Amino acid sequence: MAFKTPDVRSAPLVIESLDQEGRGIARRDGKAIFVEGALPGEHVTVSVYRRKPSFEIGEVGAILRPAASRSTPRCAHFGVCGGCALQHVDLAMQVAVKQRVLEDALWHIGKVKPEKVLAAIHGPGWQYRHRARFTVRYVAKKGGVLVGFHEKRSSFVADMRSCEVVPERISRLLLPLREMLSRLSIRQRLPQIELSIGEDADVLVLRVLQPPSADDESILRAFAEHHRLFLYLQPGGPDTAAPFSPSAGADLHYSLPEFDIRIYFKPTDFTQVNHAMNRVLVRRALMLLAPQPGDRIADLFCGLGNFTLPIARSGANVVGIEGSEGLLAGARRNAARNGLEDLAHFQAMNLFGIDAEKWAALGRFDRMLIDPPRDGAVEVVKALGDSAPSRIVYVSCNPATLARDAAVLAHTKGYRLAAAGVVNMFPHTAHVESIALFAR
Repeated sequence: MAFKTPDVRSAPLVIESLDQEGRGIARRDGKAIFVEGALPGEHVTVSVYRRKPSFEIGEVGAILRPAASRSTPRCAHFGVCGGCALQHVDLAMQVAVKQRVLEDALWHIGKVKPEKVLAAIHGPGWQYRHRARFTVRYVAKKGGVLVGFHEKRSSFVADMRSCEVVPERISRLLLPLREMLSRLSIRQRLPQIELSIGEDADVLVLRVLQPPSADDESILRAFAEHHRLFLYLQPGGPDTAAPFSPSAGADLHYSLPEFDIRIYFKPTDFTQVNHAMNRVLVRRALMLLAPQPGDRIADLFCGLGNFTLPIARSGANVVGIEGSEGLLAGARRNAARNGLEDLAHFQAMNLFGIDAEKWAALGRFDRMLIDPPRDGAVEVVKALGDSAPSRIVYVSCNPATLARDAAVLAHTKGYRLAAAGVVNMFPHTAHVESIALFAR
C-alpha cells in the first residue's frame, strides 16, 4: 500500500471522538481528520499520510493537551506492532468507546436503540490471549528469524521480543523461539506459527511448506522438551495439523465450571481467544436466553458447542447447527464427554444459504442463540417466519452486521431490541464483541 509523504500541519486540532478503529476524529474546514494515537478532548498536531477529498488520515505529531484517559502503553513495541491499537487508552475508556461504537452502529445502520443497555463485560487487560497467529520471516539484516504480528499498515513483521497480551511464559518464549527457528534448514519455508493454549497444555502449530530435515527434527524435539510445549506441523490447510513432539499430541480443553462442562478442541479449531471473558459471556447469554427444561432451542453457528452444551445442561433440547463438518464432529464428541448427547443434537447446514423453506424444515424452536462470524446472519433472520422463536440472543463480533441484522428483526420480523451491551473480549484492540437480546 502506498502512502504519501507525511505532512505535519502546524494548526492544532481538537479531537471530538474515536472511530471504530480507535482513531481520534477531528474536523477542519468541514473535512473529517482521522488521527491515530489521539484521544477525545486532546489538542494535537497531526502528520497526515493519506489525503482524500472528503477525509484525511494521519498520526499524532505532538500532544499539546493530553486527555485524562491517556495511559502509558505497557508494551515496548506499541506504536510499531499492529497487534494492539489502544494501549494508550485506559481500560475504562476503551470499554466506553466500544459501547458507543455499538450504540452508534445500531442507530445509524439499523435505526434501532436497545431498551436496556447491558453493563459491559470486562476483565484483565493483559496476558489474556490464548490464541494468536504469528508471522514468521527470515530477515538476514535483522540477524535471523522474526516472529510476531505485522507492523502497523505494513506487511513487515514487527521485531517483537516480548508481548504483553499473551501469557508471560509465551512472551518469554519469543526470543528462544526466534533463535531456534534460525537454526532450521527450512527457516525460509516456515511462514506462520499458531499459538493455541488449553488449561493444561501450550501448543505451537508450525506451518511448514516443506518437511523438516532430520537435523531440523532433532532441534524441534529438543525445543519442545526443554520448554514443555507441544509442537504440531501443518503442511497444508488447518486439518493437516498433526502432532510432532510429543507424538501423542495435546489434550486441549477449556472449562465452563458454572455449567460443569469441558470443551475439548484441536489446535486449529476456532475457540474464543479470551477464556476468562468467554466464561462470563456464556453466563450472560444463558441469563438472557433463559432456557427452560423441555424447550426446543436452536444454537446457530454452534462451533464446538460453547453455548450448545450449557443450554443442554439446563434441561432444554438443543439443536446445534454449523457449516463445518469438522467442528460438528468435535461438538458431538464434547456432548458425549459431558454426558449431554441425549439433549444436544447437531446438524450440518450452510447458514449463509438458508431460506424460509429450509428454516421451516428444521421445525419450531422456542428460543434461539446466534453466534455468527463477522459476516453476520442476515440470511437467517430473513428466513424467519410466523413461528419464529419468541426470544433470540445474538452474540456478535461486528457491530455493523449486528446492526444490519437488527434492522431486519425489528422492522420486518416484529422483534424489539430488548437489551444490548459490549464484551471487551480483546482489550487494547478496536475489536468490538457484543451481545443483544431480541424478543417478541
